Amino acid sequence: MKKFVAVILARSYSSRSTGILVLVGVLAGVTVGGGVGVIAASTSKSVTVCVDKNDQHMNYSNSGKCKSHQIKLVLNQTGAKGDTGAAGAAGSKGDAGIAGAAGSKGDTGAAGTDGTNGTDGTGGTNGTNGTNGTNATLAITQQSVCDGSDADTVANEVCKVGMTGPGGGLIFFVDYDNEYATYDYLEAAPTDGEFGDVYIPTDGVFASSTTTGVWATDAPQCGVPQATDCQTATIYTATGVALVTIKGLHRGLFGGKAATTAIVARHNAGVVDKNLYAAGVADDYVSNGITDWWLPSRNELAKMQENLNEKGVGGFASGFYWSSSEFGAGFAWYQNFDYGSQVSSAKTGTYYVRPVRAF
Repeated sequence: MKKFVAVILARSYSSRSTGILVLVGVLAGVTVGGGVGVIAASTSKSVTVCVDKNDQHMNYSNSGKCKSHQIKLVLNQTGAKGDTGAAGAAGSKGDAGIAGAAGSKGDTGAAGTDGTNGTDGTGGTNGTNGTNGTNATLAITQQSVCDGSDADTVANEVCKVGMTGPGGGLIFFVDYDNEYATYDYLEAAPTDGEFGDVYIPTDGVFASSTTTGVWATDAPQCGVPQATDCQTATIYTATGVALVTIKGLHRGLFGGKAATTAIVARHNAGVVDKNLYAAGVADDYVSNGITDWWLPSRNELAKMQENLNEKGVGGFASGFYWSSSEFGAGFAWYQNFDYGSQVSSAKTGTYYVRPVRAF
């Protein structure tokens, strides 16, 4: 037995309005009556029904048209397909230092609105999952032993570049990513080092506590052979790959300490006073009762130039500062704090010394 859609019209009354009540159902068979009638049509296609505006009688229209005094109803139509739901937003990237959380699943698209006697709309597509954040490098355990720009002078703040360190100088580098195994902070001394009892050939006298001096003296017991002085010979005994490796480490951040130790050891072998050469002046420097200062490497000087001098702090002279990084047998690197460049010079040059330390 075929199924048909039947429409039954009946008058409906209320205190405020009079209208036509259209009931839609599924009936078995075909029924035709008078007065209030039942008109049936196959569900395989749409059906046009004409309803009289005056007496609400209705009749089936083969042509699909109705007269002017009739209301046209089209039955058994399929509703339009609902719109596809919008894709969910991509998950945000995880913050540095914390493992990125997986992006949240996109919202399911809303179901399409049903058409009149039509099929349901198709559900929206799920949004794409967000990309996991990148894991950050393990950070250092920061120390609260510095004094910043707050009103008090107590060294109880986490150390940052530009803050006053335990030695009374300024922090100019922080190893946030824990790249260096021994230390986390570099601090520049609050003042330049001083040379003592330096002979000035042009005046023919010895000057006390001068602010500039030589990288090395001409005392013996420095190079190889041991009779060679440190102004014309290398302070190192290694050769080949080993020498390149040592010099590379001594030029890097936190490398100035080892380089200073090597220079002082060579001069000590020649029984030379520390206040006569740059590394000795830095090694003898004392501030806030702290004595572990050294002559900075060329890379440490570059960081001082970048993070202190170029920001107008540190009180550096408009001139050249010695590094502890040897360039060759008779030459060493220095930092130009006026122009920011680095150049090599004969070890007999007379330049400033700004000691550094680490913790």
